[in-house]
Amino acid sequence: MVVWERPEPPSRPAPAPLSRERIVRAAIGLADADGLAAVSLRKVAGVLDVGPMRLYGYIDTKDELLDLMVDAVHAEVRPDGDGWREVLRSYAEGTRLTVHRHEWLADLIGGRPQLGPLALATGEAVVSGLGGAVEVDAVMPVISAVRAYVIGAVRREIAERRAERATGMDQEQWQAATGPYLTRTFAEGRFPALATVVRNAAHLDADETFRIGLDFLLDGIGARITG
Repeated sequence: MVVWERPEPPSRPAPAPLSRERIVRAAIGLADADGLAAVSLRKVAGVLDVGPMRLYGYIDTKDELLDLMVDAVHAEVRPDGDGWREVLRSYAEGTRLTVHRHEWLADLIGGRPQLGPLALATGEAVVSGLGGAVEVDAVMPVISAVRAYVIGAVRREIAERRAERATGMDQEQWQAATGPYLTRTFAEGRFPALATVVRNAAHLDADETFRIGLDFLLDGIGARITG
């Protein structure tokens, strides 16, 4: 029986009442502050001021706890909008913002679909929002394409954020440090196409890059489903 179907133990009001929701919220707080490495059943129990063994009445493994954490933050995505394009944009942007609020989520999204109730509610909102604009056989490929774009984009953004913390250099400082090397390399004439783009193209920030890339993807979806 999966964790979402398994009943919780009877409540014990004293000395420290527990529930899966309280356990998950404590774990999310630890992960938000110090990353997934900070999450363990022992540390969660410490936050809740209970013995670690009490948690095992609510969850069996750390993997179950991680699944519950991912499901809980799906409540923050909230896709909506009028028409398929607006719904998909809302889903993409909501997912991105949720990952930025919970950096650890970048390490857990992807792979097999999340099947918790809040994740399923998010999926229901997206699928129902597509309405009759997307034929049934194309629904999952369309959603998968948007999901893949978002996962790739946010993982790159979180990797950049982590690199800034590790090196102490933000994007502009890193570009200034590597600029002379690129100038010398491009002067050799071996990479003319790259040199033209680096020298002449607009340098967009992460928000602009995400928005424009998403527009390209949605334009392609629109051409396919209306063609």
